[in-house]
Amino acid sequence: MAKIGDIDVGEFPLLLAPMEDVSDPPFRALCKEQGADVVYTEFISSEGLIRDAAKSVMKLDIYEKERPVGIQIFGANLESMLQSVEIVEKSGPDIIDINFGCPVKKVVSKGAGAGILKDIDLMVSLTDAMVKHTKLPVTVKTRLGWDHDSIKILEVAERLQDVGCKAISIHGRTRAQMYKGEADWAPIAEVKNNPRMHIPVFGNGDVDTPERAMEMRDKFGLDGAMIGRASIGYPWFFREVKHYFETGEHLAPPNLQERVEAARRHLQMSIDWKGEKLGVFETRRHYTNYFKGIPHFKEYRMKMVTSDDAADVFAAFDEVEKEFAGFEFA
Repeated sequence: MAKIGDIDVGEFPLLLAPMEDVSDPPFRALCKEQGADVVYTEFISSEGLIRDAAKSVMKLDIYEKERPVGIQIFGANLESMLQSVEIVEKSGPDIIDINFGCPVKKVVSKGAGAGILKDIDLMVSLTDAMVKHTKLPVTVKTRLGWDHDSIKILEVAERLQDVGCKAISIHGRTRAQMYKGEADWAPIAEVKNNPRMHIPVFGNGDVDTPERAMEMRDKFGLDGAMIGRASIGYPWFFREVKHYFETGEHLAPPNLQERVEAARRHLQMSIDWKGEKLGVFETRRHYTNYFKGIPHFKEYRMKMVTSDDAADVFAAFDEVEKEFAGFEFA
């Protein structure tokens, strides 16, 4: 059984990855219902938190039904990171996660996210200080390295563990790769198989089928899988993986009614949480996957992703439910 500090997260847990404008409370709730064992917030800027920036503060919202839930923060300034830990603690998460892996230029250019992979000593010292500054378990999400020529993940993982990191999630790409090419899980397995390592090592990157999740567990021997893009607009991915683990068979995909109902709930929860304008806008990215496989769907998708009026989007859901009643997903 994997444990993050004193938190039992089960045997080979499935973790919802922190994704900007994706892993908000409404989506986390849906993923939790479908079997996600641990969920993480969108990544939050430490500088934004200490400036009391509205968008950053809003991301601190968590709910009892999500637990165990981790709040992820990023930054490169020690004082700001420590202040942000104090702010985060007040929201009552189970875990504080540090993002040392985001490859986006606006984050990296400030030396944060994957930018810190150029300065391993700073990565370790920041983690050390944060561990000492909170009683909550501190975990890290990172990448293999800055580029192919600077992969030091074995050393990095050891050093992070030595200063008190309670688990590490590793994306199987370098920052230079961004999200291109295939994720390489072999170096993650080397971290796991290092006899000095005793904290959970979770794999991330290209876990997009139940078979791939099983491969991460059985071939590479990792402690759990962090699921990102495969879950966008498809929270059922978690239950499908678990069903496959239990039976060796694929679970039938959700039917049209399940998909429409999930889309309705998702949109309504988003509106309730962040207002109609933002709720409508930030839920758009999910609709392609909610209804993937339906032929001649473009007309309906365009209604869903171009209207700023929630009533129009709900009406489009109703149209889809009526027009494609009985459609069977492969």
